Amino acid sequence: MKHLLSIADLSAAEATKILDTATELARTSDGQIKKLPTLRGRTIVNLFAEDSTRTRISFEAAAKRLSADVINFSAKGSSISKGESLKDTALTLQAMGADAVVIRHGASGAAQRLADNEWMSGSVINAGDGTHEHPSQALLDAFTIRKHLGKGSSDLQGVHVAIVGDILHSRVARSNVLLLSLLGAKVTLVAPPTLLPIGVETWPCTFSYDLDSVLPLVDAVMMLRVQQERMTELFFPNPREYSRYYGLNAERMRTLKKTAIVMHPGPMNRGLEISAEVADSARSVITEQVSNGVSVRMAILFVLLTGSHLEVGSM
Repeated sequence: MKHLLSIADLSAAEATKILDTATELARTSDGQIKKLPTLRGRTIVNLFAEDSTRTRISFEAAAKRLSADVINFSAKGSSISKGESLKDTALTLQAMGADAVVIRHGASGAAQRLADNEWMSGSVINAGDGTHEHPSQALLDAFTIRKHLGKGSSDLQGVHVAIVGDILHSRVARSNVLLLSLLGAKVTLVAPPTLLPIGVETWPCTFSYDLDSVLPLVDAVMMLRVQQERMTELFFPNPREYSRYYGLNAERMRTLKKTAIVMHPGPMNRGLEISAEVADSARSVITEQVSNGVSVRMAILFVLLTGSHLEVGSM
C-alpha cells in the first residue's frame, strides 16, 4: 500500500489495519510524551489548492507527532495561483525530496493523476478532490463510530448510520458509504431528491427523502454541510425550508436511540443543517472527530511510509 487515493482501493483488512494503528497511536496522544521518532528524517508536504483548516492542521499535527519535517504549500501566494501545472508543482516537490504529499484539490481525480503519472516517488494521500472522495475523513469517522458503538470487534457489523444532507456535493458522503459498508455497517442516505447524485441506487446503501422516519432507527447520524459555494442552481426553495425538513434540531434529536451519536465533518452551518443546541449537546461527538482525526492521520502516514502497523497492546 503506497498511496491513499480512494476508499475503493482499500480492503477491509487494510482499513482495519489503519484503524487499529490509530487506536494504539491515540494512546500516545493521551500520555505525557506525545511525539514518536517514527518518521524522523522524512518530509511530508501539505499541498492544499483549496482552503482548509481542520484537515490541513490535522495532517500537520499528525506528521509532527511522528517527528517528520512538514512543508505547507498552499495555492494562495504560490506558483499554483500563477498558473503552474500540477505536473510542474509535483516535480518541484520531488526535487525537494518529499516522502509524501497530502493533496487537496478542487478537481476530482487530481490525487489519482499525481500518483498515476509517477511525477513523484513518494506516497500520495488524497485530502479531498473536488466532489469525489475524502478517504481520511471517512477513516476518522469510522474510528469515532467504532470507539462509541463497536462491540469489541474490528468491524461495524450491525451498526446503522444515517448520512443526511447535501450528498450530491459531498466527497465525505461518498467515502463514508464505501468504508462503512466495507466494515459491515448499514448506511442510509437522507436528502431531498435534488441533492442525491445520479446513480445513487448503485451505491452500497439505501436512501430516503424522509428524515423523521429514519432517525429512530439509526445508531449514528452524520449531518453534512450544505455546500452553497458549489451550487450553481436552486436545489431547495430557501434555507428555512431546508432546515424544516432536513435540519437536526433538539426536537428531532429526542427521537434518536438513547445510545445514538451525532456527527458532522465540519465546518458546520449552525441553524441550517444542525442547531447549536444539538451541536453542543452531550450526544455530539463533533469535537471528538477533530481530535480523532490526528490519530487516524498519524496512522495513515505511519502505515504508508513504514509499510507496517502497530500491534494492539504494543505500546
